Amino acid sequence: MNGFPRPSEEKPREEKREVEGACPACGSHDIAAYRVLSDGGWWDVVKCQNCLSSIERRRSENQYAPCTLLWNLM
Repeated sequence: MNGFPRPSEEKPREEKREVEGACPACGSHDIAAYRVLSDGGWWDVVKCQNCLSSIERRRSENQYAPCTLLWNLM
């Protein structure tokens, strides 16, 4: 038996918060900040929701969430 409950959502979703400003690539004002997981670990990003251009991208403070990079353990 699995010790973890089955997720109630069909797909996992990261909570996004709205950010004021305009996208330098397309001019859209639909800007959001959220976390993403890539091959380089967790990143805090600010992206245009219209064209997905990255406006800001910095390495997340909390790398354990729920995956940990192997080289962080060494």
